Amino acid sequence: MLRQAAVRGCRRLSGPGTGNVKPLEGVRILDLTRVLAGPFATMILGDLGAEIIKVERPGAGDDTRAWGPPFVGTESAYFLSVNRNKKSIAVNLKDPCGARIIKDLASVCDVLMENYIPGKLADMGLGYSHIQEVAPHIVYCSITGYGQTGPMSQRAGYDSIVCAVSGLMHITGPQDGDPVRPGVAMTDLATGLYSHGAIMAGLLQKAKTGKGLHIDCNLLSSQVACLTHIAANYLTGRKEAKRWGTAHESIVPYQAFETKDGYLVVGTGNDQQFSVVCKILSLPSLSQEPRFKTNKLRVQNRRELIGILCARFRDKTTQNWLELFEGSGVPYGPINSIQQAFSEPQVLLSDSVTSRHQIPSHHL
Repeated sequence: MLRQAAVRGCRRLSGPGTGNVKPLEGVRILDLTRVLAGPFATMILGDLGAEIIKVERPGAGDDTRAWGPPFVGTESAYFLSVNRNKKSIAVNLKDPCGARIIKDLASVCDVLMENYIPGKLADMGLGYSHIQEVAPHIVYCSITGYGQTGPMSQRAGYDSIVCAVSGLMHITGPQDGDPVRPGVAMTDLATGLYSHGAIMAGLLQKAKTGKGLHIDCNLLSSQVACLTHIAANYLTGRKEAKRWGTAHESIVPYQAFETKDGYLVVGTGNDQQFSVVCKILSLPSLSQEPRFKTNKLRVQNRRELIGILCARFRDKTTQNWLELFEGSGVPYGPINSIQQAFSEPQVLLSDSVTSRHQIPSHHL
């Protein structure tokens, strides 16, 4: 009866009507995550057709429900941004009855996802070993700040802290300025994407073996992995990274240039593209100068070249340059405000923009 009541007690938070069959249709996910990384992952899985049962704290719910303004009705825009296509129940996990409800739900779910400090759910009888007893098929995904073991494992994991510890903040910001936090929580979002991919792989493995598994994702490992070539530069040559603003350490020109009324970002990944840029700027001979003929030379002579290009870009408005670069084959684009970004025809065409949310609440 608890199992049936718990499943019936879930009600949809938001999302459009059903269309064609989706890849994860028929998959049921028990979502014990809060804030961003976990909810972002389960939202993607919900977009792919999975049924998401979001478990929240009685009374207050997910912390992000209060992270506003702005609010849509009583819900924060922040909460709505990562919780579409979900159903919500409120369960007190510390109560033995609540823990029993979670186990009953887990027994009829394919995936359980949680982001508690290691050991906390085990203390409530809801760790992987406990859930495995009632649901040996379960794909159990844990998201933590620093992993299940190690000297930092018991610390709370917040995006901005891990952004600092991982080195991301060290390489982000003006070249001669202070470290800067990225404008969105990229560490949380990257961890959510890693978790989503790991769960998809876990479901494939479960389909082959019939057995579940425990997935361990954490913010620090995810962000260190996302350092990619910066990490490779250090690990292979002990080369310390630094901040470059909008520029690129290894490609020139590849950065934002100030125009008469704004900014334009231009990237040249090869010598041919650099030659095209010089023609657009009415500086055709620049690409043939010995000090600028190859990317390696342009990196070595970065200051002189960027000085010449900056002076030229300031001669025209952003719109003038956009018209000149159109059809050139060179990657380029303006630095848009958020309003401008959501006015871009390509963004409007992409089906990525919706403001439909239905937020009933239900508490057990």
